[in-house]
Amino acid sequence: MAEITLPDTFVGQVTRWWPVAGARWLAALPETVEQVLRDWDLRLAGTFPLSLNWVVRVLRADGSTAVLKLGVPASEHLAREAAALEFFAGRGAVALLARDPARGATLLEEARPGVPARAVLGPVGARSRPDGPEPAPHGAGAGRAATARRDEAATAALIGVIRRLHRPAPPGLALPELAARRVSFDEHLRRFPGDDPLPRELVERAGRLFGELCATAPGRVVLHGDLHHDNVLTATREPWLAIDPHGVVGDPGYEVGAMLYNPDPMGDDDTVLQLAPARVEQLAAGLDMPMDRVVAWGFVQAVLSGVWTAAAGGTDAGRPLRLARDLLPRLP
Repeated sequence: MAEITLPDTFVGQVTRWWPVAGARWLAALPETVEQVLRDWDLRLAGTFPLSLNWVVRVLRADGSTAVLKLGVPASEHLAREAAALEFFAGRGAVALLARDPARGATLLEEARPGVPARAVLGPVGARSRPDGPEPAPHGAGAGRAATARRDEAATAALIGVIRRLHRPAPPGLALPELAARRVSFDEHLRRFPGDDPLPRELVERAGRLFGELCATAPGRVVLHGDLHHDNVLTATREPWLAIDPHGVVGDPGYEVGAMLYNPDPMGDDDTVLQLAPARVEQLAAGLDMPMDRVVAWGFVQAVLSGVWTAAAGGTDAGRPLRLARDLLPRLP
C-alpha cells in the first residue's frame, strides 16, 4: 500500500466540509492512491501544498510529469473542474489527461516551470513585514512606478489567458449557470438581518446589480470562475496556463472580479487597492469590455467574496470589502 502523509490541517479541512464522507475517503485514501498509481502506470515524484484535495506530482510511463489530484468523490467541485478543463481542451488551461469520477481522481498536465503570475507582480498584497515595509528602490516614486509596471505585466498575462479560455458555452454542458449564484446574496440577507458581518446596504446593492449584470450579459461563455494571480502559471506549451477552474457559465465580465483584490485578499498591504483603477482600465481595454461593467463586476464579486466568507463562519471580509467600498462611488 502507498505510504502517504496526511497533515492534520488537511484532515481537519476535509472532515469539516464532509464529516462522514470525508472521514471515509481519508481512511481509504492510501489504498485508493495505490490503485490509481497502478492503473494509470504512475510513480510518485513530489508533493504540493494541500487544501481540500490530495495533490502530488507524478511520473508517467513516458517519463513526463503530471499532477495527480484525488478528492472526495461526492465533491461537486471535482466534477465541475473536470468538465471545465475538458471543454477548454488545453486552450489557456492545463489539459485533463485522465479522470476516474468513482474514485475522485483526475490526472492533469503539469504547467512547467509553473511560476504563478503573482511572482511577476512581486511582494504586493501580502501581510505586512514584522519589521515594517520593505524600502522602495531609489525612492518611493521609483518604487511605485516599478510596481505599476510589474502589475501591468501580470494583468496582461491574465488577460491573455481569459481571451484563450472564453468561448461560447455549448448546449447541455454540465456546468452551473452563473445567475444561480444570486442565491448567496439572498441567503446572507436572511441569515444576517443587520450590518454585521457585512453592511446590509452593500449586500443588497451587490445582489441587485448581480441580477442586472446577468440579465444584460453580452454573451454566455464557459468561465474559469476563480481566475487570479495564483491560478495562472508559466508554462512551455503556452506562455501561461490556468489551473483549478471552478467551472461556471455566464457573463464574460464575471471573470475580472477576483483580479481586482488579489493576490492575498486577506492581507493588509493595500497596494493592490492603489493598483485597482489601472487594472480596471487595462482589463476594459484588453477584453473590449465597457469600463462600467468591469467596475460593476469588481464590486459585485468583492461583496460576494465577503458573503462567502461569512457563510463559512468568517468575520473578516478582508481586502474585498475595502475594494467594494472604493468602487461603490464608481458604479453606474
